[in-house]
Amino acid sequence: MADSEFVVRVATAAEHDRFVGLFAAAMMFESSPDDLDRELFEPERALVVMDGDEFVGTAKAMSRDLSVPGAVVPAAHVTAVGVRSTHRRQGILSGLMGRQLREVPEALAVLWASESGIYGRFGYAPAAWVVSYEADLHRVKPHPVRGDLGGVEEIRAEEALPLLARMLGELQARRPGVSGRSEQLWRKRLQDQPEHRGGMTARHVLVHRDGAGIVDGYVLWRGKMGWGPTGPASEVVVEEVVAVEPTAYHALWYHLLTLDLAAKLEYGKAAVDEPLQQLVSSPVALGRRVTESLWVRLTDVPRALAQRRYATSVDVVIEVTDHLVEANNGRFRLIGDTGHASCERSESTPDLSMSVTELAGAYLGARPLAEFAATGRVTEHTPGALSAATSAFGWPAAPVSLEIF
Repeated sequence: MADSEFVVRVATAAEHDRFVGLFAAAMMFESSPDDLDRELFEPERALVVMDGDEFVGTAKAMSRDLSVPGAVVPAAHVTAVGVRSTHRRQGILSGLMGRQLREVPEALAVLWASESGIYGRFGYAPAAWVVSYEADLHRVKPHPVRGDLGGVEEIRAEEALPLLARMLGELQARRPGVSGRSEQLWRKRLQDQPEHRGGMTARHVLVHRDGAGIVDGYVLWRGKMGWGPTGPASEVVVEEVVAVEPTAYHALWYHLLTLDLAAKLEYGKAAVDEPLQQLVSSPVALGRRVTESLWVRLTDVPRALAQRRYATSVDVVIEVTDHLVEANNGRFRLIGDTGHASCERSESTPDLSMSVTELAGAYLGARPLAEFAATGRVTEHTPGALSAATSAFGWPAAPVSLEIF
């Protein structure tokens, strides 16, 4: 992107609607921002590209935390990346990404990619996968309930926020990849304007209470009425399920899978190790499909590696290359285990070599370093170092990202 042609600058609060309008046009949807959207806007973290007085590119980062193996850390949540259709293929996206990566204060950035072929060249890598279900409720057959699964009840959205926020925090403590939500973000998540329902019902908020009456799981779902040649064929559209205890998980899913008049259930934000398959007699009827979800970019390699924890003890020197963030180039000695980690520059001979992209792909514990080595993207210099690092970077629970932000 030639500086003489375009100018990249920070947005202002007054430019929110214009910013959103350009992004919406690039993504081919109609924008209708409200006061809460404007309240959530962080203009100091939003970049615009100007061609004269015209907006031709946008990108922003949201200040949120993210669960990583063994910790919850700040992560720049990158979103609203768009280029005006008349200005494509002119280096605008590269200019936006390069500046953003060099300026974010967090040690890592994350995003959901609208097109997976775009972000690898900027050092991002898919680090989590998501499972989508399209279940045939006539065939899936949930296993019968054993014992007392406790109570499932519906509550109003107004009373749900503190209960749901606590449960999400518990999930963050157990699974990597989960983004935290401020009170404002929770209010946005629970917004339910009729014009945005897409022909479905109002959102239902279900909670499960344990024997002591404490909420230990929740579900957000909607219904869509349908009628087939043999009678009712309504759809259950599940938006979010959070239940860290097996009893709550079983009870909530049993409720969803046995709703009267429903023929189909859709859910698009499950972890790859989601235990739902164990609760039904015909797992194939769940219609399981796996795709990439959260992409990770390490903007400060030593700080990012020191922030997470490791499944097994590791002491390894990694040589890293990064063509966009100069400070990430070099050798770093990583020492860590389940309780602590440190990562500092080193002059020692490297045990492993890789680019920042491979490190990002392995960061949440879902993709083994050995997978990258098998295609020549990670080089082992010290025998045994790859096996040790692969084990250390893994994690017992698969990462999951519950929302496209």
